[in-house]
Amino acid sequence: MESAGTGFSDLVGGQREACLAIDVGGTKLAAGLVDPAGLLLARRQVPTPTTPDAEVLFDELARLVVDVLGGTGCGGTEVPVATAVACGIGCGGPMSAGGELVSPLNIPAWRAFPLRGRIARLTGLPTALDNDAKAFALGEGWVGAARTSDDFLAMVVSTGVGGGIVLDGRLLSGASGNAGHIGHVMVEPDGRLCPCGARGCLEAEASGLAIAARTGRPPVEAPAEERARAGRMVGRAVASAVNLLDIPLIVVAGSVALGFGEVFFQAANAELASRARLAFAVGSQIVPAGLGGDGPLIGAGAVGWRAVGVAATRFGKPK
Repeated sequence: MESAGTGFSDLVGGQREACLAIDVGGTKLAAGLVDPAGLLLARRQVPTPTTPDAEVLFDELARLVVDVLGGTGCGGTEVPVATAVACGIGCGGPMSAGGELVSPLNIPAWRAFPLRGRIARLTGLPTALDNDAKAFALGEGWVGAARTSDDFLAMVVSTGVGGGIVLDGRLLSGASGNAGHIGHVMVEPDGRLCPCGARGCLEAEASGLAIAARTGRPPVEAPAEERARAGRMVGRAVASAVNLLDIPLIVVAGSVALGFGEVFFQAANAELASRARLAFAVGSQIVPAGLGGDGPLIGAGAVGWRAVGVAATRFGKPK
């Protein structure tokens, strides 16, 4: 297997090699195939089942994975021929060390669920799992908006809020692999109750679920002031991270951030500029992610390729 940037000649039995990429979110489950150059060859997704039953949820994910491995793409169309040789999973946290047990805050059915091992047994592939926002950071640093930066924060503002931090060209993991949970930076003292149990977290104030609870409407129907407020909350949290970690670039994706568009990013940058006043922090910028809706799957692909030493290696193999 070759690494990205060496020319594409990765073949297994005459077929292209790919990494099976899986993204597990509170709103949707997605799976696809990502080649060693960061190209998404196929994708398929379904809504995340609303169920308290862990096995019902896993069975839906398993069907999705089997469809992708069997050559069924979006809408049942055939996808480019490729052979999966590894698997990477991005999943909401928190999780145990090595991603062995996952407890996504927005998926109550899974508490200490052995997702990595279950997928590995299903597929027979070498399988790695990381926080979905850390996976997103890998993807954006590999072939996205942060590909020329060694120091950046990647954020997803969607159903929940997550983040991944790259410093000195390395993705930070932390003691148990949960580094980067910027969604649980406090932005409103004594604010709304967060799913984590604290009050005033960014996730409790600016996530899709929080906005729906505040307005009584889905985020897509949020008025301009609510969109700007979400941006301000993000800018406030980012300012703390910038001041603490000396990060000049913040790339943001997710259905809330990208759906809210310019009003969100203008408010976020204005808040960041007003609160990050140290000389090294002045000029830090919040920008839209470069991979758009493909980012979560490309990031999950990066997790898998990185674990087997094939691609996204500028961030180093996971510890």
